[in-house]
Amino acid sequence: MAYVELATEIFTTPNEIFVFFVPQRMPLWYGAEMNTHFEVQGGAPDFTVGQKVRITGKLQNFELTLTVVITAYEWEHHLEWQFQDSYGIRGMQGWDLQPQAGATSLIMYDEYTMPTTLGKIFDRFATKHAVEVRNRSWLYRLKRLAERAEK
Repeated sequence: MAYVELATEIFTTPNEIFVFFVPQRMPLWYGAEMNTHFEVQGGAPDFTVGQKVRITGKLQNFELTLTVVITAYEWEHHLEWQFQDSYGIRGMQGWDLQPQAGATSLIMYDEYTMPTTLGKIFDRFATKHAVEVRNRSWLYRLKRLAERAEK
């Protein structure tokens, strides 16, 4: 099992950040390079615990589908989901927001398991690094959006 955790400081309130943790705004920063689309169970405008969400997109020439189940959701504080992608990778992804003086600390974490022995070996050399780079770019994009939204 691999684990990746990154943190960033965003110079705004948790509320200004968490408005980007709704199905219609998450594609602005989460998977933007894949032109992601979020299909929420029942067409709900917000996430709720137990809800299924289908995230689709295209990475290079590959179609990618991610099925998630929301396992924790607390407005302005926390979002977490269990996932499985169309290639058999399973895991958990989450975000924690912690208010600071004049800023918010945002922690993003991924825990995942590759489906095959070869995948697990490849993960040690390439995939885990790629996940870190991808997550860093997502956090940077979210930071830019949230800090700009406050102005």
